[in-house]
Amino acid sequence: MAEIICVIGNKGGTGKTTLSHMLCQGLGLLGQRAACVLTDTSREPLVPTGRRYVIADARTRDALTKVVDKLRGLEDWIGVIDGGGNRTEMDRKLYALSDIVLLPFRESHEDIRTVARDLEMFPRAYAVPTQWPHNAWQREAADRSVAQLMGAYKHRILRPVNALSSSKLLLQKQIPEQLPTPLANACRAIARQVLEVLEIDFVDDAGLYDLEQASEQLPAADMPLRLAHSDRRSH
Repeated sequence: MAEIICVIGNKGGTGKTTLSHMLCQGLGLLGQRAACVLTDTSREPLVPTGRRYVIADARTRDALTKVVDKLRGLEDWIGVIDGGGNRTEMDRKLYALSDIVLLPFRESHEDIRTVARDLEMFPRAYAVPTQWPHNAWQREAADRSVAQLMGAYKHRILRPVNALSSSKLLLQKQIPEQLPTPLANACRAIARQVLEVLEIDFVDDAGLYDLEQASEQLPAADMPLRLAHSDRRSH
């Protein structure tokens, strides 16, 4: 069956849609079959041409049920559901049908406090720092805030996705024929992290990416969302 990943969170403006598309693009670049599922009624479906993933429109309750049922019937697919913001009831519904949940948040104290509450509410969730600053001083301040306010959840925080102005290209209705290399690398990086959490081996440019040899892999004890002794899979 397909894995279902939901990108949700109570606060708007944290980059849920951007992260959803970056993750799907990265999964495609790593040889995975991925679908980005739109549920936010304020957005229009994007053109799939040129993307490394498919687009699914699930902006109604019936459409969402059909899309998830179809994905569940597919082998070796990964569905990424963009949950949109400020929809607590929808977040609970998406959480119930997901294998794992991603909660993007930015560096503000408001974002950090909100995502900490969401981590408490959703035990099968990982927090993802997004639009993280490049400037060394700003990065240090942001990391310090996370350590102070989210120390209890440190084992459920993925590595940051740095701020990239080019990430908005993925949100255009039709993307350019070729995406900038830094954007492609950032997409691969977040996809690698998620595949590590899902315990799925995959093929990268250098060949088979073996989780047991991944130098930055989260320790098994810090992966509470997956079975510690489950069989690894190759997609």
